[in-house]
Amino acid sequence: MSTRTYLRPVGRLTCPRRLIDAHPDRVIRIGGRDDLVFAALERIERRPDRSVERRLITPAEADGQMERGDLAAEQMQAALDAFATPRTELAGVALNRPRIMGIVNVTPDSFSDGGSFGSAREAIAFGRRLADEGADFLDIGGESTRPGSEAVPLEAELRRVMPVIEGLVGAVGARISVDTRKPEVMRRAALAGVDVLNDVSALTYDTDSLRVAAETRLPVVLMHAQGDPKTMQLAPHYEDVCLDVFDWLAKRVAACVGAGIARELIVVDPGIGFGKALEHNLELLAGLSLLHGLGAPIMLGASRKRMIGTLSGADEPQERTPGSIAAALAGAMQGASILRVHDVAATRQALLVWEAACRGQVIPSGPTGS
Repeated sequence: MSTRTYLRPVGRLTCPRRLIDAHPDRVIRIGGRDDLVFAALERIERRPDRSVERRLITPAEADGQMERGDLAAEQMQAALDAFATPRTELAGVALNRPRIMGIVNVTPDSFSDGGSFGSAREAIAFGRRLADEGADFLDIGGESTRPGSEAVPLEAELRRVMPVIEGLVGAVGARISVDTRKPEVMRRAALAGVDVLNDVSALTYDTDSLRVAAETRLPVVLMHAQGDPKTMQLAPHYEDVCLDVFDWLAKRVAACVGAGIARELIVVDPGIGFGKALEHNLELLAGLSLLHGLGAPIMLGASRKRMIGTLSGADEPQERTPGSIAAALAGAMQGASILRVHDVAATRQALLVWEAACRGQVIPSGPTGS
């Protein structure tokens, strides 16, 4: 293994845009967003002996170091190119600001809301409510992937999700996502009109997943998970959780592109709580901006997770709304494009106030896609 060099944008700027535009060579702009601008870079080197060195550099210093023309320079240039890659739209939704994905779990055993819906009609009504509250996406899932959960048979998952998908597609303004690891569920959901595939296994659970996802031509969310849901929390271990997650997702992005999935259709998710201890989750939240080096929008799903209860003492998932909002805003500050949440109305209100305070101006709260 040779030394690997990474760049992480740090020091997000919330000053007036005129100041940023006056010094474009002194800042790092992410994905073409006017509001997502950073003042400096953390240069990270992981050496063959697995030691890691971190130091803060300015954009000008990065330019000077790239003049060397060595492997480190090539890797830094790749990161800067990835930062500049536009994050324009996902399923017709503009990613010029943080967007909200509302969770609709049609399961008997999900950690937070399992068993909430006794019928597809109730789940559809709940999805409509989340859309009315401002969700840009609705994520429909029929298999719990909480720690310790068992796999769900294909037919059972289809019976759970398909009526809900069919009841929401075309009936709400929000785009519809299916949360599944199974290629056959992806295929049937795509035929029913879903807009996004969200796979907690990053298309690794089944050997047909890559092919089926590519054939749908739909956007895909690739989430990092260490291990299977049944065993993932037994003894999670990383050399450096941020770098390890980055490297793993980079390989999955490359595999998807190689299978024919267009790079602009790929979203990455660090997988908070999926094979991570508390310290791993916190390191990922603090270092989330590293993932901009993958050149893809970032989705963050921290809503009501166990770490929020551990930090706050809120034992019941339904009591973790304030902590969930704090995690969502922390992710938005680092540039997460999509926030996957249970509490849509509360998160939307917090985001609107937070964005207005950061930008120093009122943020329009128009329909999905604006």
